[in-house]
Amino acid sequence: MTRLLARIRILPAEADSNLDEVILQLKSNIPDSMQLKAHAKEPIAYGLNAIVGDFLIEDKEGQMDKLEDSIKSLTGVGEIQVINISRQSITMK
Repeated sequence: MTRLLARIRILPAEADSNLDEVILQLKSNIPDSMQLKAHAKEPIAYGLNAIVGDFLIEDKEGQMDKLEDSIKSLTGVGEIQVINISRQSITMK
Protein backbone atom coordinates (compact mmCIF):
# COMPACT_ATOMS: atom_id res chain seq x y z
CA MET A 1 0.00 0.00 0.00
CA THR A 2 1.21 3.48 -0.82
CA ARG A 3 2.07 5.72 2.10
CA LEU A 4 1.50 9.46 2.14
CA LEU A 5 3.49 12.11 3.94
CA ALA A 6 1.24 14.86 5.33
CA ARG A 7 2.83 18.07 6.62
CA ILE A 8 0.53 19.76 9.14
CA ARG A 9 0.92 23.03 11.07
CA ILE A 10 -0.57 22.78 14.54
CA LEU A 11 -1.46 26.07 16.19
CA PRO A 12 -1.76 26.35 19.98
CA ALA A 13 -5.13 26.85 21.64
CA GLU A 14 -3.72 29.63 23.83
CA ALA A 15 -0.53 31.66 23.95
CA ASP A 16 0.70 29.76 27.00
CA SER A 17 -0.05 26.25 25.67
CA ASN A 18 2.78 23.82 26.38
CA LEU A 19 3.95 22.69 22.92
CA ASP A 20 6.31 20.07 24.36
CA GLU A 21 3.30 18.41 25.99
CA VAL A 22 1.38 18.58 22.69
CA ILE A 23 4.30 16.84 20.92
CA LEU A 24 4.29 14.05 23.54
CA GLN A 25 0.54 13.64 23.07
CA LEU A 26 0.99 13.50 19.29
CA LYS A 27 3.49 10.66 19.59
CA SER A 28 1.24 8.58 21.82
CA ASN A 29 -2.31 9.44 20.73
CA ILE A 30 -2.37 9.27 16.94
CA PRO A 31 -3.89 6.07 15.48
CA ASP A 32 -1.63 3.00 15.31
CA SER A 33 -1.59 2.93 11.50
CA MET A 34 -0.04 6.44 11.46
CA GLN A 35 3.33 7.78 12.53
CA LEU A 36 4.78 11.16 13.49
CA LYS A 37 7.92 11.07 11.35
CA ALA A 38 9.39 14.49 12.25
CA HIS A 39 8.40 17.73 13.96
CA ALA A 40 9.72 21.23 14.54
CA LYS A 41 8.60 24.37 16.31
CA GLU A 42 7.95 27.28 13.98
CA PRO A 43 7.77 30.90 15.18
CA ILE A 44 4.52 32.65 14.31
CA ALA A 45 4.76 36.07 15.95
CA TYR A 46 5.80 37.76 19.21
CA GLY A 47 7.12 34.64 20.92
CA LEU A 48 4.21 32.47 19.79
CA ASN A 49 5.16 29.17 18.16
CA ALA A 50 3.40 26.45 16.18
CA ILE A 51 4.34 22.83 15.57
CA VAL A 52 4.97 21.59 12.04
CA GLY A 53 4.69 17.82 11.92
CA ASP A 54 5.31 15.27 9.18
CA PHE A 55 2.91 12.33 9.48
CA LEU A 56 3.01 9.04 7.57
CA ILE A 57 -0.45 7.74 6.71
CA GLU A 58 -1.82 5.03 4.43
CA ASP A 59 -3.29 6.10 1.10
CA LYS A 60 -6.81 4.99 1.96
CA GLU A 61 -10.10 6.82 2.08
CA GLY A 62 -10.80 8.50 5.41
CA GLN A 63 -7.25 8.34 6.78
CA MET A 64 -6.64 12.09 6.57
CA ASP A 65 -9.91 12.84 8.37
CA LYS A 66 -8.96 10.32 11.07
CA LEU A 67 -5.57 12.00 11.55
CA GLU A 68 -7.04 15.51 11.67
CA ASP A 69 -9.67 14.46 14.22
CA SER A 70 -7.06 12.81 16.45
CA ILE A 71 -4.87 15.95 16.39
CA LYS A 72 -7.76 18.34 17.05
CA SER A 73 -8.85 16.30 20.08
CA LEU A 74 -5.53 16.89 21.92
CA THR A 75 -5.29 19.31 24.83
CA GLY A 76 -3.52 22.54 23.85
CA VAL A 77 -4.31 22.29 20.12
CA GLY A 78 -6.24 25.19 18.60
CA GLU A 79 -6.36 24.95 14.83
CA ILE A 80 -4.54 22.84 12.28
CA GLN A 81 -3.52 23.65 8.72
CA VAL A 82 -2.61 20.99 6.18
CA ILE A 83 0.42 22.41 4.38
CA ASN A 84 1.17 19.60 1.96
CA ILE A 85 0.39 15.98 1.17
CA SER A 86 2.62 13.90 -1.09
CA ARG A 87 3.56 10.29 -1.69
CA GLN A 88 6.38 9.03 0.47
CA SER A 89 9.66 8.69 -1.38
CA ILE A 90 11.27 5.29 -1.57
CA THR A 91 14.90 4.39 -2.04
CA MET A 92 15.70 2.33 -5.11
CA LYS A 93 18.38 -0.37 -4.74
